[in-house]
Amino acid sequence: MPVPSAVSRKLLTWYDANARVLPWRVGPEARKAGKAPDPFRVWLSEIMLQQTTVATVAPRFEDFTTRWPRVEDMAAAPLDDILGQWAGLGYYARARNLHKCARVVAHEHKGAFPRHEVALRELPGVGPYTAAAIAAIAFDAPAVVMDGNIERVSARLFAIDTPLPKAKPELKNAIASVWPKKRSGDFAQALMDLGAGVCRPRNPDCGACPLSACCAAFAGGVQNGLPKKQKKAAKPTRRGVAYALVNHRGEMLFERRPEKGLLGGMLGLPGGDWRQGEPAPAPPVHARWTLAGAARHTFTHFHLELDVMRAPAPKGFRANNNQSWIAPDKARLPTVMKKAVEKALG
Repeated sequence: MPVPSAVSRKLLTWYDANARVLPWRVGPEARKAGKAPDPFRVWLSEIMLQQTTVATVAPRFEDFTTRWPRVEDMAAAPLDDILGQWAGLGYYARARNLHKCARVVAHEHKGAFPRHEVALRELPGVGPYTAAAIAAIAFDAPAVVMDGNIERVSARLFAIDTPLPKAKPELKNAIASVWPKKRSGDFAQALMDLGAGVCRPRNPDCGACPLSACCAAFAGGVQNGLPKKQKKAAKPTRRGVAYALVNHRGEMLFERRPEKGLLGGMLGLPGGDWRQGEPAPAPPVHARWTLAGAARHTFTHFHLELDVMRAPAPKGFRANNNQSWIAPDKARLPTVMKKAVEKALG
């Protein structure tokens, strides 16, 4: 078993010299000099990084914090502005919860994020991982943070061959045994950096790893086979339809999708929910519909092939309360809807 003090000492020494420079991070030198992380920026980055890469998030994080530098600014913003700024990052429930959480922190907590893991989990959109990350990174609380990088490092460090996701509790207990009481936030970020740059999913660079002397997988020569994962089922392909109705000003008819469900609360072309086996919905109005093309998009759990139908708006047609006429280049749309609009424009 790795010696706890050796693991934390070696890893934190490595982190002090090799920490990534990230727009939301207070680096080890600045932190030692007394600069404290901004809980708002830590929270925002952790929400944005869920299921999204650092390379994608970094420039978008700068856009968000330039527009809304404080949690109170985000709380005061219209939800549509948040959703529009979020477009392209996927998992749009995160954006809705981002707005809800900002309002709760601004109004119920007077702009201050709770310091403790249990209280953080009561905030909208903040689950166990995010609560632990905020507690550790923003407040240096001894919270055990587990993301994909840390799971991989833990599986190799302790040579745990239980397949993921079943192994998650075992991995957390294992890494908790070496988690330091001091510099908890730096230790969490050091594990993340180690997993991202050294203890990579394929071909880990064990020669550059500060923990190789402590690593059970390296000692046994099994690091490339860990962590083990259950085989994923192939993604199914769903088919659907999107209706692009165009008025005489060149505007398209968009409607607000239901709050719950895929792309909840976002604007999009009329066309249903794309559930498996669900018949294609009827068009929003009787008109001269023609096939403009097919838009293809991949979600986490399925591929989507979307037939895009286009028609001029018939005289006398009026949008309902859930619909709006918007110029296509002005509409704030999720990626799949942008693809559909591009097909409609031809």
